[in-house]
Amino acid sequence: MSVLAINGGTKVRTTLFPAYRVIGEEEQQAVAKVLQSGILSKYLGCWSKDFYGGPQVQAMEQEWAAYYGVKHAISVNSATSALYCAAGAVGLAPGDEVIVSPYTMCASATAPLIYNAVPVFADIEYDYYCLDPQDIEKKITDKTKAIIVVDILGQPYDAERINQIAKKHGLYIIEDNAQAPLATYHGRYAGTLGDIGIFSLNYHKHIHCGEGGILVTDNDQFAERMRLIRNHAEAVVENKGVTNFNNMIGFNFRMTELEAAITREQLKKLKWLVEERRKNVRYLEDNLRDIPFLSLPGIREGCEHSYYIHAMKYDEDATGVTRERFVEAMQAELMPIELRETEGVKIGLGYLKPLYAQPLFQKKTAYGNTSYPFSKDVHYDLGICPVCEKVCSSETIFHELMRPFMTKDDLDDVLKAFHKVADHLDELR
Repeated sequence: MSVLAINGGTKVRTTLFPAYRVIGEEEQQAVAKVLQSGILSKYLGCWSKDFYGGPQVQAMEQEWAAYYGVKHAISVNSATSALYCAAGAVGLAPGDEVIVSPYTMCASATAPLIYNAVPVFADIEYDYYCLDPQDIEKKITDKTKAIIVVDILGQPYDAERINQIAKKHGLYIIEDNAQAPLATYHGRYAGTLGDIGIFSLNYHKHIHCGEGGILVTDNDQFAERMRLIRNHAEAVVENKGVTNFNNMIGFNFRMTELEAAITREQLKKLKWLVEERRKNVRYLEDNLRDIPFLSLPGIREGCEHSYYIHAMKYDEDATGVTRERFVEAMQAELMPIELRETEGVKIGLGYLKPLYAQPLFQKKTAYGNTSYPFSKDVHYDLGICPVCEKVCSSETIFHELMRPFMTKDDLDDVLKAFHKVADHLDELR
């Protein structure tokens, strides 16, 4: 008689896991005050005292900058918009090349295309999933202008080595820190390690206001250029007295007063929310170490992880069971998360396939039916990032069942499912 739920046995869990509810009474009161004020946005797309937004936006930016110990924080309507602002601020131009990661959300790699610069993929580190400094150096040419590093899954990038490479070659570093708020690298916050850092506030991040993003920098020039790009730069430069028109075609990337008010309250909760993730991961890992075919995630020396996702490596050779079959069995034992029921059980494969495998890069078609701005010298063939391809195709499994509001009983159900499947692999062979 089958034991595993995938074969007709009894599931470990039959109720939904608790929702990640970070919006509370404080946010409701803050939103109510904004509604009562009648000012939902105070931006004007021309040079005036309201060019920088309303009171909630400006207060939130000041609080964010103080929290992270930086000179400037600039709010936008998404982290994708933040990447576009950063790419424009550092002066990307047609024909420039930008080193990017293949193992991340697509906007981290496509942002250069907004300014007709060309993404060049470097491989990732096997243990940490961040950009590999050695492969970065191999991919640098006389056309390289910047590196977009990603603090992936909550892990800070190798700032010492990559920053040295950038300095050696005169390159800018844009740090996509959407997944690693309050992660640290030798005592410094991730997101503050490069020339420009980016944070995300969309609904499944550590803290959120629905949709939103933040840029941080200590560079006065970059900060002002990002504020211009955010808010119709081309309509503002003349009256503001701007003389550098490079990338001064602007957008409407403005955050609303409602979102800023929510973010101000969310920021107060961030430390607790990250610590809860760390605590839950410690508990899970302490009880998963006896499963020999799972390798727990590495943490870079001198760093603190903030666990956007908990990723592990699975050894198919040790089990005789494919990774896909193992994950299917795990999913059958558990349940989705409340409010995210349509996404299924939050245990998955590989996190992402390499971005260069997407049609955009395989077809080299971005604007119209031409290959512009892709260069004939830059290739996106399978095999260019072997480590990324290996972890994506056969090794990495990940889950999100370690978030705050998971009780010990909830975590124990996750552990029971892992051990149950591990103990009955013969049913899957």
